[in-house]
Amino acid sequence: MLLIRRTEERLSQLFADGEVPGFIHLSIGQEAIATGLGAVLERRDTIASTHRGHGHALAKGVELNSFFQEVMGRETGVCKGRGGSMHVADMSAGMLGANGIVGAGMPIAVGSALAHQVRKTGGVAVVFFGDGALAEGVLHESLNLSALWELPALFVCENNGWSEFSPTSKQFVAPLAKLADAFGIPAETIDGNDVEIIADTAGRLISEIRKGGGPRVLECITQRVRGHYEGDAQKYRDPAELKDRDKIDPLPRAASRLSVLGVSDALLAALETEVMAEIDAATEAARAAPLPGFAAAQADVYTPAGA
Repeated sequence: MLLIRRTEERLSQLFADGEVPGFIHLSIGQEAIATGLGAVLERRDTIASTHRGHGHALAKGVELNSFFQEVMGRETGVCKGRGGSMHVADMSAGMLGANGIVGAGMPIAVGSALAHQVRKTGGVAVVFFGDGALAEGVLHESLNLSALWELPALFVCENNGWSEFSPTSKQFVAPLAKLADAFGIPAETIDGNDVEIIADTAGRLISEIRKGGGPRVLECITQRVRGHYEGDAQKYRDPAELKDRDKIDPLPRAASRLSVLGVSDALLAALETEVMAEIDAATEAARAAPLPGFAAAQADVYTPAGA
């Protein structure tokens, strides 16, 4: 969680300084979800992410240097600088990709779940989506196919209360659990800011899926601290909503829990130092890495003439 938080804080600075091309959407305040799932997923498992997917990528095992180089548009990035923030993908880590289209990761995850089933890999396909995707038809289609074919799929909704610039309550009328029930899929709604609860619940659901139980839905109630995109002034939002956000911030909650379990403040401070050193090194490596040339940048975009 600390690595994800500090990475996104660094990306915010780099974006403001013009070192990150395109848009970035930060998941600050939602780190427990990515971390909790990452703690119980295996290498063979696959995930499909959203436009707010930095944490998912890092929690699934995308290497930090390659990640920074990708987001900063370098030729040495995990996608050779072509994907950027909203399209980080790394098949070697089971990261099927972030996605700039709302809900578009769902059919990708369903396809991956079908591949796990047909190939008998024992793997599970996880798709992350926000509450803004609840009204997308592709969610209904994906739930339906997953239930029909009893696919090893886990649908994880990061419900931060906002569908871009509108409250979730103005976007979708039904609770997600009732929608899942319409397709005969077991669903649970939990505290999305408690990493222990997330890891325990996700671990149990994934175990059920691996045993042939079919798909599951997990809704994590959390909070979006930053705007929809970096630079969003959030004029549509009541400032009081974020007034006491420190009380539910997943990082101090986890730190407090670790202290109760006997982890010393010195060890937590050492972890902070280690994480910042890794991020500093990754930042400088990305700055020193080459930008893609024009020919490389347009490669694989169009089919060559006569091919």
